[in-house]
Order: sequence, then C-alpha cells, then structure tokens
Amino acid sequence: MTATSATASPKGTRRRRKNDPESVRADILAVATREFSEKGLSGARIDEIAEKTRASKRMIYYYFSDKETLYLHTLEAAYQKVRLQEAELDLDHLAPLEALCRLVRFTFCHHAKNPDFIRLVMIENIHHGRFLAQSELIQSLNAGVIDVLGNVYSRGVATGCFREGLDPRELHWLISALSFFNVSNQHTFSRIFDWQQTAPENQQKLEDHVTDMVLRYVRVDREAP
Repeated sequence: MTATSATASPKGTRRRRKNDPESVRADILAVATREFSEKGLSGARIDEIAEKTRASKRMIYYYFSDKETLYLHTLEAAYQKVRLQEAELDLDHLAPLEALCRLVRFTFCHHAKNPDFIRLVMIENIHHGRFLAQSELIQSLNAGVIDVLGNVYSRGVATGCFREGLDPRELHWLISALSFFNVSNQHTFSRIFDWQQTAPENQQKLEDHVTDMVLRYVRVDREAP
C-alpha cells in the first residue's frame, strides 16, 4: 500500500460516515445495546461505546445529546425490532389456533436468540420503567401488539375454539413471562439444578411445553392436543 492510499483511507471513512448517517446511528445503537445490556445505564461509558463503533465520541453526542438519550433510543430500537418481526408473522391470515401457536413460538425463540433485549428490559425495570415511560414510540408499539393478540383471541372466541373471558394483556403477560424466564434465569437455574437448559434439545422441549401450556390455557377443550 502506498503512502497516498494509506492516508486516503481515513478520509474515505469519514466521507462515508457523513454520507450515510443512518448506518452510523445503527452502528452506535448496536454497540450501545451490548454495552447497556452488559453494564447497565450507570456502568456503560460513552468513551467505550465510541471506541467500539465507527463513530467518534463527538459524533455520538451529535446524534444522541447525552448518555440517557442514547439509552432511551437503544430501548426504542430493541422494542421496535421485536415488534416489526412480530408484524411479519402475518397472523391475520392464519386460523386462530395456528396464529397463536406461531406467536408463542416466535416470542420464545426471539427472546432466546436476543439475550441483550432481555437484559435491557431487566435493567429498565431496575429504573422502574422511568425511561420507557418517556417514549411515545414504545407505548404505541406495545399497544399494537395487544391489538394484534386481541384480534387473534377474538377470532378464536368467535369460531368457538377459545374460551371467553380472557384479557389479551393477561395472555400477553403469560406468553412473555414464560419466554422471558427462559433467558433471564437460565444461568442460575442451570447451575442450581445441574441441567443444561440452553442445550438445543432442551430448548426445543421448553418451546414445545410453553406453546402447549398457552394453547391449553385458551382452548375451550383444554385436553385437546
């Protein structure tokens, strides 16, 4: 490599940053997600985030103003990711039982594959949901998932396969709780009971069990397979 090309590379990198701000923001948020999920809001440092991104510390402050704003945007991006993936399930075109089954399995697998999301939610609970409450985006996203689940449930009641009297929020709570615990307590549970919980065969069993429990909970005929 010549001296000219060696000196041109940093300029080219800076030029690409300026021309692709969305890519820069996405890179910052990806690194921030790992840092906040591992170290929490108080433990994460902008200096360390800058070192692990393609952005400078000054550029992070340009896009996000301060650490708390970056943390809030990280939360929003995490929730937006899962809700967008839920929207791609296309549940409205499935029979109610199939739709609910697909949603439960998606939730279980999403949480298992995205432990950073689970840790972020745990950290936000330490802060009593203070930052989440500031976000209209998160509020609207989560209201949307209740609407989707409510539609699936209503169709199931109308066709006679789901029992009446259930609240979609409580049903969402049940699905989330079972899927969340699989990740949040996997290390302690595995060590206490000397069980390889994260082994693929055990994860498949748990996914099947969770799906079966939720379906039996809502079905009119709870003994049905």
